[in-house]
Amino acid sequence: MDKNTFTGLFLIMIIMGASFFFFKASDSDLKKERIVQHADSVKKGLIPKSAITTAKYVDTTKKAANKPVAVDSAVLKSPFGAATVGTEKFVTLENKDVRVKLTTQGGRVYSAELKDYKTYNKKPLILFDGDKNSFGLNFSAGNNSINTDKLYFTPTTGDLQVAEKDSGSVTMRLSYSATQYIDYIYSLKGTGYKVGLTIKPVGLDQVIANSSTININWSSSAHKQEKDLEQERRYTTVSYNNTDNENDYLSETKDDQKEITDKKIQWVSFKAHFFSSGLIAKQGFNKSNLAVNTDVADTTNVKHMSANLVLAKNADGTFPMEFYFGPNRFSTLKDQGYGLEKQIDLGWGPLKYINRFAVLPVFNVLKKFNWNYGLIIFALTIILKLVLSPLTYKSYLSMAKMRILKPEMDEIKAKVGEDNPTLLQQEYLKLYKKAGVNPLGGCLPLLIQMPIVIAFFRFFPSLFELRGQSFLWMHDLSTYDAVITFSVSIPFIGNHISLMCLLMTISTLIYTYFNNQISGASGQMKYIGYISPILFIGFLNSYPAGLNYYYFLANMMTFAQQYIIRLMVDDKKIHAQIQENKKKPVDPKKKTSGFQARMEEMMRQKQQATTTPKKK
Repeated sequence: MDKNTFTGLFLIMIIMGASFFFFKASDSDLKKERIVQHADSVKKGLIPKSAITTAKYVDTTKKAANKPVAVDSAVLKSPFGAATVGTEKFVTLENKDVRVKLTTQGGRVYSAELKDYKTYNKKPLILFDGDKNSFGLNFSAGNNSINTDKLYFTPTTGDLQVAEKDSGSVTMRLSYSATQYIDYIYSLKGTGYKVGLTIKPVGLDQVIANSSTININWSSSAHKQEKDLEQERRYTTVSYNNTDNENDYLSETKDDQKEITDKKIQWVSFKAHFFSSGLIAKQGFNKSNLAVNTDVADTTNVKHMSANLVLAKNADGTFPMEFYFGPNRFSTLKDQGYGLEKQIDLGWGPLKYINRFAVLPVFNVLKKFNWNYGLIIFALTIILKLVLSPLTYKSYLSMAKMRILKPEMDEIKAKVGEDNPTLLQQEYLKLYKKAGVNPLGGCLPLLIQMPIVIAFFRFFPSLFELRGQSFLWMHDLSTYDAVITFSVSIPFIGNHISLMCLLMTISTLIYTYFNNQISGASGQMKYIGYISPILFIGFLNSYPAGLNYYYFLANMMTFAQQYIIRLMVDDKKIHAQIQENKKKPVDPKKKTSGFQARMEEMMRQKQQATTTPKKK
């Protein structure tokens, strides 16, 4: 292999490495009580037998709330002043998939538990949990600034109001007077992850300034759900979609903030690695101010995200919205509508389309066989290698031709010498043209395959289905499989060594060794190809075991492909064909490739500049 060809290969490895770098989840008594209350409600006819949704009060009054609180009489007389004091209680709205706890303080969602999922350490998986989260309206009333997040609401519909056949609803009321109030009407169907919220002001047009819109302040501190906090932070941010179905997101790697006033935003999602909390408005939010920030010293929360939103009143005088509390599974998000699946990062540019319209459909077909996900990745790799086998064959054939030409290239080098590299390259190009060999024939197939390789780099880390799935010694294919753990973090490596990443690196080094045998690389060029695999262990050590497992399989299958191709390709026949080509006169009418023509012209100009004497 000549210097330029190998340099091309090396640059491809550097580009691939850079791409990886930059593209760089008692209690039993309470449960029994819920079951008893649910059965009692069914018996009394409050819930149809076909319904699964339940709503009930849970007496969790805070002890601190029972202590006398001194309140300024002027505050009590101010607009909504009576709501500044109260007792915090919780109401639970529950269906087959999600358990939503509402608090009377702020009338908001206090927490959302996904019943079918656990954290990495097998604890209940709760989104949007605790006092660090908020949801409130900001408005002016009687020259006072009101924030409903700290006011006390009153549930007004009893334990349960059945809104439709298999749905439950609860209304939280913030009273201004007996006939003037704001209702938060929450609803939950028998299955699914959507929680309906309709805000309904009654009789407040003369009380609230600019009552045709509402200002919503929504924020959340995303709790650590997965094994690796740094990996979780890598995929956590605020994602949003406008009413033109265009998706964007704030930075995943640094604190970021964005104000959007030119287009309506249809939904905003506080997206973590594998789960998200979203707020959807069918008619769109008129204005949005979004922010994300990270406290690197906080090991409990991943990031803090916030959204200040302006929503216009609907024709019926209400402000309808929907929450989504659920998994970032592509099919689940797609079923919600509004393009919610776009928050899953499948890569940029062509990578996104490769994953969306090629890799994902094949994966979904394989998933129907109910195999272990390790076997599904194995089958996916086989399919990909079969599809790319023509390119692999062409690459091997081109490298074999270059290897056979190497003795003649060495003769030219000895004859011309290394003092005139321009002339040397010109002679090489003449030889390639005469022999009918493309010097980049081995690089181009690899370059064409590279978008697919990088596409998988985005696909596997975003694949919800791998979460918690084990294969062989890998307990969770969605995160790293540490074989050695250190007490301190080592630069470039971290605090562990992933076994699958180590195996992948070793297989890449072996692949490089055999590739050198095929290409005939020698001297210093022979060792340059070993640099990138060593760098990859630092880039990929903390990435999912499923990703490294795929790259390991890809290397092993490439070995098998090259072995089979080697049996099919006869070097003597290739040599004979090259010699036959050299005997044929070069057809001047034969069209030269654009790249080769540019190379010849560049060499000609360079040679002319070298030989032309400079004017004094």
